[in-house]
Amino acid sequence: MYNAVLLGVLLAAIAIGFGLGVRHASRRRQRTHDSRPSGLSREYFVGLNYLLNEQPDEAINTFVNALDVNSDTVETHIALGKLFRARGEADKAVSIHQNLLARPALSTSTNEHVQLELARDFMALGVHDRAQRMLRALLDKSDNDTYRQEAKRLLIDLLEREKDWQEALDVAQSLFKQQPGMQRPAAHWLCELAQQEIHQASRAIARKHLKKALQLDERCVRATLLLAELEMDNGHYTRAIERLNHIPQQDIAHIPTMLPTLQHAYERNNDIQGFETHLYRLLGQAPYTSIIIALGELVHQRDGVDSAIEQTGEWLREAPSLGGLDYLIDLYHESQRLSGKTPPDTRLLLLKHHTNALLEGKARHRCRRCGFASDSLAWQCPSCRRWGTIKPITGVDGE
Repeated sequence: MYNAVLLGVLLAAIAIGFGLGVRHASRRRQRTHDSRPSGLSREYFVGLNYLLNEQPDEAINTFVNALDVNSDTVETHIALGKLFRARGEADKAVSIHQNLLARPALSTSTNEHVQLELARDFMALGVHDRAQRMLRALLDKSDNDTYRQEAKRLLIDLLEREKDWQEALDVAQSLFKQQPGMQRPAAHWLCELAQQEIHQASRAIARKHLKKALQLDERCVRATLLLAELEMDNGHYTRAIERLNHIPQQDIAHIPTMLPTLQHAYERNNDIQGFETHLYRLLGQAPYTSIIIALGELVHQRDGVDSAIEQTGEWLREAPSLGGLDYLIDLYHESQRLSGKTPPDTRLLLLKHHTNALLEGKARHRCRRCGFASDSLAWQCPSCRRWGTIKPITGVDGE
């Protein structure tokens, strides 16, 4: 990170040096009789000396002081502001960008560029109200399509951070055709609105939000799951199961996510045999550990522990996992207890100790985008802030 900062300052120094060189050459052409070295050039080399001595703070401050604001240097000032913001010093970036806006000679395009950067500075500082005012003003006044689109993107990001889902939807509406990738987060904003309506007992409105979410993103597992839960609340268990049937086609990785709701629906419908048949169908699609354990429990309850051991062992032979092994050890331990064997087999206790130690604290979900891991499912990754990228972990140490 430190080397990256030095590289950024060095690039800025090169840009500043170029700007100063151009201006100094112009001055020499105008005043050939003046052979004295430029004071600005001296400050520039002082800044380089700081940079070579790995003192980036002093180097940046010197470069800022060395460079007057004019049409040749404004982009370098903007670059320095970005550098401060990237280093976590957004307050200094604000000073640079506000200083630029105070210059009446800036062109309209440059002024709007600086306003965008200043809005980013305020967002970095958490001053969201000021950032929002600037971005809305740009959207109202700017004729530059590029800046308008960027202002919309930043405003949407800000509104999302503020959890103002409806406002985010309103701003993003015009971007869906040009940026189809916006439809996935918008579907989740609708799910957020639906959950708010559910908490307020407005289930009809929630259902409309969820259907709209699926229109925007037909692969939105969250919307399907919420619709199934609404059917459950209304006592329509068969409809809930029909809804859940779509999830493996939407995203097969979320089969473990839907299993608790699926089991509840079958149980409330008094159809345990149907649940077992459904689990066998899912097992053929994806032999996840949660499916194996759910089937093992059904066999255990119906046919006894030894049959569960035999069946679970066969399934794990095809799809081994640490969680499945831990469950199988529990079955063996129960079998020994029922057969009257005391004390318990110390070898089983040792294996159980090891599987517990390996499973303890292990994350069950991971973001497929940035790798963030957590035990519980979050629909928006707290790290990269992408929607729908956190899914159950699969493999030997997962599902």
